[in-house]
Amino acid sequence: MTICRSEEGEVFMVKGAVPGDQIEARLFRRRKGVWTGQVEDILEPSPYRVDPPCRHFDHCGGCQWQNLDYSQQLKLKENGVKNVMKRIGGIETDKFHPILGCDPVYFYRNKLEFTFSHRRWFTEEEMQGGEIENREGLGFNRPGRFDMVLDIEECLLQPDPSNSIRNFVKKKALELGISFYNIRAQEGFLRNLIIRTTETGDLMVILVVHSDDHEKITPLLTAVQKEFPEITSLFYVINPKLNDSIFDLTPHLFAGNPYITEKLGDRTYRIGPKSFFQTNTRQAKLLYDEVIRLGDFDSDEIVYDLYCGLGSIGIYVADRVKKVIGVEEIDEAVDWAKINKEINQLPHCDFYAGDVREVLDTQFVEQHGRPDTVIVDPPRAGLHPDVTQFIKTLEPKKIIYVSCNPATQARDLSEWADQYMCREMQPVDMFPHTGHIENIALMIKK
Repeated sequence: MTICRSEEGEVFMVKGAVPGDQIEARLFRRRKGVWTGQVEDILEPSPYRVDPPCRHFDHCGGCQWQNLDYSQQLKLKENGVKNVMKRIGGIETDKFHPILGCDPVYFYRNKLEFTFSHRRWFTEEEMQGGEIENREGLGFNRPGRFDMVLDIEECLLQPDPSNSIRNFVKKKALELGISFYNIRAQEGFLRNLIIRTTETGDLMVILVVHSDDHEKITPLLTAVQKEFPEITSLFYVINPKLNDSIFDLTPHLFAGNPYITEKLGDRTYRIGPKSFFQTNTRQAKLLYDEVIRLGDFDSDEIVYDLYCGLGSIGIYVADRVKKVIGVEEIDEAVDWAKINKEINQLPHCDFYAGDVREVLDTQFVEQHGRPDTVIVDPPRAGLHPDVTQFIKTLEPKKIIYVSCNPATQARDLSEWADQYMCREMQPVDMFPHTGHIENIALMIKK
């Protein structure tokens, strides 16, 4: 989706266009002063337009910018961060560092989740080709269509054997006559397939099904295990709910280890089936190296790592400081954080479970000490106002804010602007060919 403006000042969001294109577009509707539309004809292509290598690009919607030269993607993202900081937060920084690009720009994800559907999306070519035999699909949800998936034969986001596993699971399930889920009717058996890979070579596969039927689960997963003996960890999850989230469900280990292992630098992390870990491992190391550079930690510092997940950032910086105190809402993530601190031999790291709003209080600070540095890496919604205010009362020397959503980051940074100045900012591209960007801000007490 490309945003453009007419000479009269009207704003258009046009699907299929890239910056620099001269096009004819069909407009659909105007909402809150913004038109949406679709490219009908490219009169003169942009010099930045490239041929997308993915066979599913025209229908998938997952990698919206594959048709835009990567150097231009980086410019758009860097400018996007600058714009939201100024427009939303009124934030100015002493040093805004150029965005750090990703290499490679394909096969960079360590986790993908695919959806089964009894009725897949049919492309225009298929519709014109006559009768369609195979109506089941395993792939990604179509944009704007919760009830249909685009069947994926090859995805360029995750390294092998991701594609081989997904295609085999679909083929074997059809051979066994196992039904694919109908989300509208809330019936059918196979719901989701999650594949996680690591730089160490470990491999986790999670099959999500609607009910506890081992006459279907066992033959399918046995076949997967036999076909892919390199699988380190094979799970299934029973999900009878209306939504696809598995975070409140119990994973059942079918074969292998209950975890996979990843390394960032000299740190080792065990990752469970429900653990959050940065989805781009190589860029995660780059991101955390920037946290260390910006933090410029002293050996006598106390560091709070809020929204710490399985402890990835806190553990990465731990050998540079006196103490790391992590807080995370998800109990299982904290369990893995405690395991990860042990295997990395970091007795001066402690991790606590609970909502940061509720855990972070005066008594907690008296117990663990007032932090010299606070690191926050919240969800896309950003920080709750109570958290921003309490951090303010702690008066740490430094706040390092790692964000996957610069818009909410800018909002939160503005809440500290009376006491803190933004010394440096570093955007990092974690997700090539998408509009998503990770950004680090270093706030220093005035």
